Amino acid sequence: MKYLFWGSTLLMCLIFAFSAQMYLRNTEMVQGFFTQLGYPSYLVLPLAALKILGIIAVLSRKSKMLTEWAYAGFLLDAVLAFAAHWVAQDGGHMIAAIAIIATVTSRFAYGQYCLNEEYSNLTT
Repeated sequence: MKYLFWGSTLLMCLIFAFSAQMYLRNTEMVQGFFTQLGYPSYLVLPLAALKILGIIAVLSRKSKMLTEWAYAGFLLDAVLAFAAHWVAQDGGHMIAAIAIIATVTSRFAYGQYCLNEEYSNLTT
C-alpha cells in the first residue's frame, strides 16, 4: 500500500505542479485558454497558488483537515478540467482523466496507508 500511495501521490503532485508552473509562467496564454473553455480568466493565478499549497498540504501531511481539502480541491479541479476539455474537444481531457485517477488512488491509499499508520502508532 505504501508504494501505491507514494506512486499515485507523486504522479498527482507532478501533474498539478506542472499545471501551476504553466499558469505562473504563461499567464496570458492560460487566461486565453480559460476564456475559450468558458471559465473566467481571473481564476488562473489563484488556482496556481492553491495548487502549490495543496501539494504542500498533501506531501507534508501535517493536518488531516488541510490534506482532505487539498484532495477535494484537486479532484474538483481535475473533474472541471476534464469536462471543459471534453466539451471543447481539444484532446486535453486525457491528462485530466489521469489526474482524476491519480487523485482518487492517492486519496484511497492515504486512507489505507497513512491513517492506519497513524492509528497503529497511537495504539503501541
